[in-house]
Amino acid sequence: MNADVWINGVHLGNHPYGYTSFWYDITDKIKFGDQNFIAVQVKNVGLNSRWYTGSGIYRHVWLSVLEPVHVAQWGTYITSTNVSRTNATVNVKSTVENQSGTSQRVRVTVVIRNPKGEEVGRTEKVQSLSKNEQFDFDYQFNVVNPGLWSVDTPMLYKAITQVFIGDKLSDETVSSFGIRSISFDVANGFSLNGQPLKLQGGCVHHDNGPLGAKAYDRAEERRVELLKASGFNAIRCAHNPPSPAFLDACDRLGMLVMDEAFDMWRLPNNPEDYHLYFDQWWQRDIESMVMRDRNHPSIIIWSIGNEIKGMENPEVIAVGKMLANHIRQLEPTRPIAAAVNNLRPQKDSFFSILDVCGYNYAAGGDHHKKNIYALDHERVPARIMFGTESYPLEAFSAWKAVLDYSYVMGDFVWTAFDYIGEASIGWRGYLQQPDFYPWNLAYCGDIDICGWKRPQSYYRDALWKKNQISIFVKPRTPSFPINPKKKRWSKWEWNDVKADWTWTGQERKRFEVNVYSSCDEVELFVKGKSLGKKITNTNNNKLTAIWKVKYDASELRAVGYNNGRSVADAHLETASAIAQIKLSPDRANIHADGQDLSYITVELLDEKGIRNPKAENLVKFDITGPGSIVAVGNANPISLESYQLPMRKAWQGRCLVIVKSSVKPGTITLNASVAGIPGQSVTITTNSY
Repeated sequence: MNADVWINGVHLGNHPYGYTSFWYDITDKIKFGDQNFIAVQVKNVGLNSRWYTGSGIYRHVWLSVLEPVHVAQWGTYITSTNVSRTNATVNVKSTVENQSGTSQRVRVTVVIRNPKGEEVGRTEKVQSLSKNEQFDFDYQFNVVNPGLWSVDTPMLYKAITQVFIGDKLSDETVSSFGIRSISFDVANGFSLNGQPLKLQGGCVHHDNGPLGAKAYDRAEERRVELLKASGFNAIRCAHNPPSPAFLDACDRLGMLVMDEAFDMWRLPNNPEDYHLYFDQWWQRDIESMVMRDRNHPSIIIWSIGNEIKGMENPEVIAVGKMLANHIRQLEPTRPIAAAVNNLRPQKDSFFSILDVCGYNYAAGGDHHKKNIYALDHERVPARIMFGTESYPLEAFSAWKAVLDYSYVMGDFVWTAFDYIGEASIGWRGYLQQPDFYPWNLAYCGDIDICGWKRPQSYYRDALWKKNQISIFVKPRTPSFPINPKKKRWSKWEWNDVKADWTWTGQERKRFEVNVYSSCDEVELFVKGKSLGKKITNTNNNKLTAIWKVKYDASELRAVGYNNGRSVADAHLETASAIAQIKLSPDRANIHADGQDLSYITVELLDEKGIRNPKAENLVKFDITGPGSIVAVGNANPISLESYQLPMRKAWQGRCLVIVKSSVKPGTITLNASVAGIPGQSVTITTNSY
């Protein structure tokens, strides 16, 4: 935020918004054949955000060296029309600019290659450009039997734009894109390639947990991989444009995206936030988001804002209309949305400026009663709706509304991935300051900051997938102190349960055992003895069966049945004292590019290989070879340990080490040690491309 850039002592400019990409032409400032000095100053000052933003340069910086005649910055725009399984029209517009100082006769060739790298289209045009002139070269291609981009088959094409002056290649750009159609209507909600698809969504802030705000490409990709594996097919970028690497990963992996611009407009959420710059900068920042991101097939919705203050005010509505119309002029193929809170009929005028309407916290309460979606549909039957935020605790009713109402096209939980900042809203509640110390994580994500599934993520598995079953136990005393000041509306928490059947000292005391399952019924066994079957798949049971069980060191086992046949099982075993360390890298081979990462899970196990969920031992690390420890973590929301020192206490029996490659290929060895038990090591191989 507030980045000032200089080269050789000459001020290039200031960029206030910390989330949009920006660039400067430094051609006339360069000292050719001599040293050049670039300085960047960023100012993270005062209360300027409602969450942890990070500080410094946390996304990539590029130096682009171009010939005077070249494709303009973000100058290629690709759309697909008339899309079917047999044919599609691909439209390519390439904006070329002539900065040579003289008129030039320019030949521009565009080549389309399919996901296999085969050429499926080629054409060229010639145009004379005066000095300092820009020209839009427009092309159309008919692609036969196209491979359609979807969440299940994210097939990516490439458009290669080549600029020639005579026979000399002056510039070449490669733009990735997907051929797909999207549509939105009351009868079907959202459709992808003509097929209705419910959005199984989650909101995601931009930080990468133990890495802070650092947007390493692999960190961005891993987040999308983990969300995809947990059943999500859509992400809401909350509440700002993400890094390009994040969107690239969504394209490759098949994740739909709602790209969002702002968390405020003219009225502040905090004294030093973007509202100070909105009037002077909104247009440039909107253009940065849209022009940069418009070729990503993953993006299906543009959002102009989140919970903007004063949405019933005609002046605020006029600003929203101004933003929406500007995006429609820049990029008309996707609908405009915003996330609206405090839902009531007085918001109708604001909703009227949107193409699809985002509802924050609409579907709570008893599903037998009409919720806000149903009431609004009766009043405004042409409105297309979706849940832009929902509470984890209301996951069942929120998803039930999506399934029951065709005009509700999906739901985005707050949040899919846990994050730093908004400390303790998932336990102590929102607006509980200043007594939230030492909390530093929100503690409300389906997946924690290390990338491990939390209990609500397993519940969502049961909500979205067949034949799912998992076991969790409610501790007899709360996991953290309860906040007596917590507001009733502040309910981003999940039930206080753990995947833990190790309760030494509490033998014969009763514990509540929760089984989440999408099966017809489940049966719970303790020490092999059945405690009976319970139905889970009714509206009353909400995919949960509960037993009261006396604790004894043993095994809990749950079996799920469909039509009387066993289809799934889960178990929890009592752990004894830790005896060994287990190191599990997510990738044992990474690139030697100085950027690639391996995430290594560290588990403290007993002699039988069972992770001890009570283990909080300090684990120390050292590393040899062409790599470094770039971060450590354990997802404990009240831990005040460093994310960067080569040590971390375990929490619930595990912690995480993130190893970064250097630019030299070779073998990295990570050693882990815990007092009193044998150490362990793991090797990571780094390879040149």
